[in-house]
Amino acid sequence: MSDFFKPVSGMELPRFAGMPSFMRLPNMDFDHARIADVDIGLIGVPWDSGTTNRPGPRHGPRQLRDASTMIRAQNGATGVRPFDMVNCADLGDVGPNPADILDSMERITAFYDQLKPHGVTPLTAGGDHLTSLPVLRSLAKDAPVGMVHFDSHTDLYHSYFGGTMYTHGTPFRRAVEEGLLDPKRVVQIGIRGSTYDNEDTDFAESVGIRVIRIEEFFARGVADVMAEAREIVGASATYVSYDIDFVDPTFAPGTGTPEVGGPNSFQALEVVRELDGLNIIGADLVEVSPPFDASGNTAFLGVSIMFELLCVMAGNLTK
Repeated sequence: MSDFFKPVSGMELPRFAGMPSFMRLPNMDFDHARIADVDIGLIGVPWDSGTTNRPGPRHGPRQLRDASTMIRAQNGATGVRPFDMVNCADLGDVGPNPADILDSMERITAFYDQLKPHGVTPLTAGGDHLTSLPVLRSLAKDAPVGMVHFDSHTDLYHSYFGGTMYTHGTPFRRAVEEGLLDPKRVVQIGIRGSTYDNEDTDFAESVGIRVIRIEEFFARGVADVMAEAREIVGASATYVSYDIDFVDPTFAPGTGTPEVGGPNSFQALEVVRELDGLNIIGADLVEVSPPFDASGNTAFLGVSIMFELLCVMAGNLTK
């Protein structure tokens, strides 16, 4: 692979120096002369207008970029060296309209529409979880896709506050309704916490979405649950959406809607490694909220998860 697409090594330039980019990769826009050479583009969506309680994920991509200077070239567990396998670049941020949800979603979809002509697979840093909907509107424009979804919430509610259809609690209800997701190829893992009612899980059951609650996750173990997840989505196009609140707030406190009783940071990485071999057409890591992340540990876990996603995506592209 071209040295142009290799991250800057901490042995060459200290990690605290230089302009921040995701994993110290080259930063480019769609007018760059080498955009056609990019295989995986890392993209920030600094937007949280879908948040209904504690805002802050609009600042997530900036903190995630800074934390990502700690990522090195090789996966210590799997031995995968993604930057030797595929060309990766930081494609910058989508510029949202923080005063207009619908306009922001159009902007996000339009940005991702620019990836397809260049053959770029996106890895996204949010942003709240509504971010996934406009991304899917681009990636699943031609046909519905499957999804592996790590979260403590289903995000399948119909609406909030008497009719607001677009919040971080509704993206995948909209995605099913719009024909972006094939519900029989969707699995949601880690669901837990108190609820208002059963509306979301009743909808999941009615359309065939598989919901694996945290109690089942712990009873069966990572390997068994993820084997079922791989079987559900199969070999066809699959999107991966990872909400950082999937992880127990002991390990990831910097998020807007934490739920206790979740996986630890090792399990947070382990579930991604079990995605190896899937046909991943895009992935996101959302809901990192710097105002609640005083230690920075949530952001570091977030970019570590992104690196694991990058490793399995690189493997997919080279098979």
